[in-house]
Amino acid sequence: MRQIEISENLSQILETHFGGLHSGGGRSSLRGGQTAANQALASLDISGYARNRSEVLPLERRGATRLSPYIRHNFLTLEQLWQHAKSAPYNDREKFRDELLWQEYARHLYARVGTRLFDNLRFEQNRDADGDGWPSGMACVDFVVDELVQDGWLVNQTRMWLASHWTVRNGAGWLHGQERMYRELIDGSRAANLLGWQWTVGSGTGKPYSFARWQVQKRAPELCGGCPLKNNCPIENFAEETVLPQAPTEPLLTTDPDLAATRGPLDVIRNETPEFVLLTIDSLGDDDPALKAHPELPAVFVFNESALRKLQLSSKRIYFYLESLQDLSSRRDTRVFLGDPVRFASENRVAVTHAPVPSFAKFTNLAEVHPFQWLRLPHAGSVRSFSAWRDKIK
Repeated sequence: MRQIEISENLSQILETHFGGLHSGGGRSSLRGGQTAANQALASLDISGYARNRSEVLPLERRGATRLSPYIRHNFLTLEQLWQHAKSAPYNDREKFRDELLWQEYARHLYARVGTRLFDNLRFEQNRDADGDGWPSGMACVDFVVDELVQDGWLVNQTRMWLASHWTVRNGAGWLHGQERMYRELIDGSRAANLLGWQWTVGSGTGKPYSFARWQVQKRAPELCGGCPLKNNCPIENFAEETVLPQAPTEPLLTTDPDLAATRGPLDVIRNETPEFVLLTIDSLGDDDPALKAHPELPAVFVFNESALRKLQLSSKRIYFYLESLQDLSSRRDTRVFLGDPVRFASENRVAVTHAPVPSFAKFTNLAEVHPFQWLRLPHAGSVRSFSAWRDKIK
């Protein structure tokens, strides 16, 4: 366990402390931290969102909010955004809130089924086949992959293009494709990324989303005009429809036998007087419940060294976290370490906010555990589909 002086130049920190722990890739134009999140929220106008959220090019026509990195790390809660949208035009408000509910559905699903989300949910689809599903040469795919690698963020439309092209068109395994995308995305979330890939390639619905030239001409027409393959387009037509066989039934999709574990605590669990507030990647904002409850305590974040060595995330993600912690340090005592967060929690009395992810179960004997900030509380009913889940939320 070694401490990182967060006031130093971030490029120097990356070079000094994170050698061998990332895959490179520079820095995103989306800056990390509560200050940046607040600025993005203050300028948020979702008028036209329903019509333009899927536009790709030209850039000025894009209606996507680019808030997903701040949502993923709870700088902005889903409840905040739900309330922010209340005065927007009806169609835009309803579509925006529908997308917030998809984020919540992904969290509920992952909290319940955990690492089973790495397997086919309901229908069999290539999961482990080797190969690169994004071969270069097509202007549309090259543009989107470049944007992913350069900035670590994509509109939802082009995420679907890449997922479909990787698996449905080129037959590479969806698990490898989502892992490659996950490394680059600064909003990288196992819950949202795994769910998005499963639904796009058909293992969630049985109906793969087919990526074809029609979508490019509709959402980014200039890409086709300048493509070297415009007269011999590999995706001129939609891929042949396939019927996916049913996968073995996962009982947890139908009912939750341990709803309390899925939800986490509904009230603060107090075992000891904490000496630190431990932040996790799932809750880095100023309104983190544990952080807010203890303004007098130092905030601590521990980069998981062994996980970073294994995952080899893009440096864009490391920069985003460092920017976020540096921003927090301007307002309160913030201490950053590289090592093992579970070990730190076992050796110190920490207050922490519950995270709805499987790895949170590794934390034991915590001084305080605060409830997660759900938009809607998880229920024990069916999560086989978004609509089935939504029918039962309160």
